[in-house]
Amino acid sequence: MGSFEVIAKHGEHEQVVFCNNKDVGLKAIIAIHNTALGPALGGTRMGNYKTEDEALIDVLRLSKGMSYKASAAGLNLGGGKAVIIGDPKTQKTEALFRAFGRFVNSLNGRYITAEDVGTTVREMEYVFMETPWVTGIPKTFGGSGDPSPYTAHGVLMGIKASVKEKFGADSLKGIRVAVQGLGNVGYHLVEYLAKEQAVVTVTDIDQERVKKACAQFGFKAVSTDEIVSVDCDVFSPCALGAVINDQSIRQIKAKVVCGGANNQLAEARHGDMLNEMGILYAPDYVTNAGGLMNVFVELEGYSPDRALDKTVEVYNNLMNVFAIAKRDRVGTHTAADRMAEERIAVIGKLKQTHQGFSSRPFSTLREVKNR
Repeated sequence: MGSFEVIAKHGEHEQVVFCNNKDVGLKAIIAIHNTALGPALGGTRMGNYKTEDEALIDVLRLSKGMSYKASAAGLNLGGGKAVIIGDPKTQKTEALFRAFGRFVNSLNGRYITAEDVGTTVREMEYVFMETPWVTGIPKTFGGSGDPSPYTAHGVLMGIKASVKEKFGADSLKGIRVAVQGLGNVGYHLVEYLAKEQAVVTVTDIDQERVKKACAQFGFKAVSTDEIVSVDCDVFSPCALGAVINDQSIRQIKAKVVCGGANNQLAEARHGDMLNEMGILYAPDYVTNAGGLMNVFVELEGYSPDRALDKTVEVYNNLMNVFAIAKRDRVGTHTAADRMAEERIAVIGKLKQTHQGFSSRPFSTLREVKNR
C-alpha cells in the first residue's frame, strides 16, 4: 500500500510531512490531523518501527486522537503528532533533534511539539534551540516542566465526576479506588486520593514504588494480576493501554472505570460491553487531558495556579459526556467522540463563514524568540 493510500485510510489529515536528513540520521514523520480549533499540538515519539508504513500508521492514528482530546477538553488546539524512526537508547543526538526542530519550525506554528514516548525534556531543549513551537520545556526556559501532577489532578477530577454520576456522592471519603500503575501520573494520583480520604488499593510492576506508597499512605497492595478484580467502587487504570479486553472485562467488580492510561479499551466494543454491564466508563482522553491543559497554559504564558485551575474543567467535561450518553442512549466512549466531533465541526464552520476568523494568538514570548 502506498503512502497516500495509507493516509486516506486513516482519516482526513490536513498535512503529512516526511522529514529526512541523512547527515544526522533523521527519519521522521509529522502528521497534522485537524486545525479547525487552533494549531495542532502533540508530542514526538521515537521508536524502532519495523517499517516506514508502521511509523506512518502510528502517527496518523495518534494525531487524530489528539484532535479529539483537545476538542473534548475545550481547548483552542488541533491534533498533531510526530514520530522519529530510530532507537531512543542509542540514536539520540543534539544534531538529530535540532534538525527535527528545523522541520517543526518550517511549519510556522501549525504544529507544536512536546516530549512523548522515547523522548525527554532534554531532547525538547534541543528542539527549542531551533523553534519556539515546542512545549513541556524546563521551567528555566519559561516552560511548565513535568506535566504529570496536572494530568493526575485531572484524573482526580474525573473520578469525582464519575462518583457523583454513579453514586450521587460529592466526596471521595471512604470511596474504594483500585489504582493500576504507580508511574509519574499514578503516584501523584494516589497522593491526591490520600488527601481525599479515599480507601486505596495499589499495584505496579515496580515493587519499590508499591512499598513506598503503602508505607507513606497506609494503602493495601495486590499483585498486578489481581488489581482488575479487586472489590472496589472505582477501577483506575494508570499504566498500559488495552486493559479493558475480552479477558479482563468479566473480572471487573468496580462500578466505575476512570484512570489516566491511554487507549484503555482494547476495542470500541468493550465500551459498549461496559455500558451493558452497568459500569460507568470515563473515556480516557477526556479524563487524562490535564497534561494537555497544562501545556496549553504554557503557550498562553505559564502560570502553575492557572494550569491547576484548568484541570478542574475535566469534571464538567465528563459530566457533559455522561449527559450526551444518556440523551443519545449510547456508551460514554461514543458520547465523548460525538462531543469532540461536534465542537470541531461547529468551529470549522465559523472559520469558513467568517473570513479572517482566527483563534487568539499564543504567548508573545514565543513570537519574540522567533524574530
